[in-house]
Amino acid sequence: MTTVTSPLAGRVVGLGSVPDPVFSGAMVGPGTAVDPVREPCDALAPVDGVLVSLHPHAFVVVDGEGHGVLVHLGIDTVQLGGRGFDLLRAKGETVRRGDALVRWNPAAVEEDGKSPVTPVVALDGTADALTGLSDGVVVRAGETLFTWD
Repeated sequence: MTTVTSPLAGRVVGLGSVPDPVFSGAMVGPGTAVDPVREPCDALAPVDGVLVSLHPHAFVVVDGEGHGVLVHLGIDTVQLGGRGFDLLRAKGETVRRGDALVRWNPAAVEEDGKSPVTPVVALDGTADALTGLSDGVVVRAGETLFTWD
């Protein structure tokens, strides 16, 4: 079983509320999203594992059980071309849950006309494999979002 923790402080919103049909339709995979606090912050690793993909706006960490967790910092933020995001680690590194991976400012993303809502997705997972999903709960960075069996 893998415990997936929140990469950010904010309010948990279901994927169905994410303003992007790819995420809201769970086409990438099941999970949830965090509407972050509007202040500069570090996005944290949601699991222990290897940072297999790292972009300014998104990253994937794969744990020892082979579970890949995608964190996508905001919606359509790839269009910002990395502006406002600082990478703190490198692709291929082994990371621990809670390690800071990307520094960004959700308020600045919103000022640029993008949604800072951050999907946290269980890649290659199935909806019935996730438990503990909630909606509307306020979380701190590092608190449990869901478990994955």
